[in-house]
Amino acid sequence: MTYRALIPVKTLHQAKSRLAPYLNEEERAALVLTMLQHVISTLLDSAKFECVSVVSADSKVLEQAQSWGARALFEERQGHNPALEAAALGEMATGAETLLTISADLPLLQVNDVCNMIEQSRQYKVVLAPSLDGTGTNALLARPPLALPYLFGPGSLQLYSMEAKQRELGFALYHSIGFALDIDTINDLETFRRYEKEHKAAHTT
Repeated sequence: MTYRALIPVKTLHQAKSRLAPYLNEEERAALVLTMLQHVISTLLDSAKFECVSVVSADSKVLEQAQSWGARALFEERQGHNPALEAAALGEMATGAETLLTISADLPLLQVNDVCNMIEQSRQYKVVLAPSLDGTGTNALLARPPLALPYLFGPGSLQLYSMEAKQRELGFALYHSIGFALDIDTINDLETFRRYEKEHKAAHTT
């Protein structure tokens, strides 16, 4: 079975607007790119994917993604979900059997998280990774790639679960802090910094 990955990324000037009171535009852009590099590196280090692609309308994002080993896909359609659907159709046209669509802002993601989710997908057509609050979806692993339509947005975990049931697709949830903690608010950023500090402390004692 062949696995590929898609990482959607907003334009840098749009990204992380909820952090604007705390970080200026340059700092927010740097944060986005740092997290993107981490997600790309983690996926590549897992050695599970024949291709990792970044989908964006931002040429700087795509240029950086290529330098980190990902394939650059310029958005063919406007809007988060339509852009992903167009990219997924392209992946299917070139032989993709299973597709992981994953958030770009997962700073605690580890290789082990990726491998465990893929292992779970051997038993289920769809595996969903919930966000920390249990309402959003930070990763969707689907076989075939468009077994479910893209429904990312508020309350997406429930929407995906309902859609999978309606289509009679076996699905499972994969829980891990690596997939769950995405950075949108100052509280998310503080949680990440706390985990990072605790992790460093644990490795120096």
